[in-house]
Parts: sequence; C-alpha cells; structure tokens
Amino acid sequence: EAQAEADEKAYCDEQMSKTEAKKSELEDDIAKMTAKIDQEASKSATLKEEVKVLQEELAALAKEQAEMDKIRLEQHEDYVVAKKDLELGLKGVRKALSVLRDYYGGEAAFVQQPAPPVKFSKASGAGTSIIGILEVVESDFAKNLAQEENEEADA
Repeated sequence: EAQAEADEKAYCDEQMSKTEAKKSELEDDIAKMTAKIDQEASKSATLKEEVKVLQEELAALAKEQAEMDKIRLEQHEDYVVAKKDLELGLKGVRKALSVLRDYYGGEAAFVQQPAPPVKFSKASGAGTSIIGILEVVESDFAKNLAQEENEEADA
C-alpha cells in the first residue's frame, strides 16, 4: 500500500509539474498577446489620428479647389466679355479703315455721289495720318484678342 501511495504521489507530482509548466507557458503567451494587443491599439490610435489630420487636409483642399473654380469661372466670364468687346472694336476699326482707304485711296469710292465741286480737293496728309493711327489701333486690338484667347486656352 505504501508503494501504491508512492506511485500515486509520484504521478500527482509529475502531473502538477506538467500543469505548472503549461500554466507558466500559457501565462507567457497571455503576456505576449497582451503586449501585442497594446501595440496594435497604439498603432490604431495613431492611424486614427493620421486619418483625422488627412481628412482635415482634404477638406481644406476641397475648399481651396472650390475657390479656384469660382475664380476660374469669373476669369472665363471676363474673357467672354473682353473677347466680345475686342472683336466688336476690331470690326469697327476695320470698317473705318475700309471706308477711309476707299475715300482717300480710290477715285470712285462712292459711285452714287455726285462729283465734288471743282474747288474741293482731298486732304491726303491728314487721311494718311488717321489711317496710320487706325492701323496701329487695329494691330493692338488683334494682339490683345490673340493674347486673351491664348490666356483662356492656357487656363
């Protein structure tokens, strides 16, 4: 009977030592897992903060984009008005040049008008000056129109 008790005690001691070892091993695993959970929770908090910052930056960018779109729309409206004015001015200057060139340059500019009186003579010097000035104006209008169109195409 003493042998049976000794065998039972040896068996119990062996099982207790295995259990203690397993318990220690599992506690180490729990500690490792807890540390890993804490690390991942910290990473999660950091990422959430980064997401918040990025969302704020995106909102700021969206606001800036809306402002830039508004400014661009205003620029386009200004372009449309300027283009219309420049084309109208260019058309008027070209018409004036045509009339003046016909008057000062041609003999039969206005066929239906009666012949001018004998004492009337055309002042060629003044006509040339006016035509020259209008040609400069025409060139400026054409240059400004081309510049406006280029700026609109680039925008």
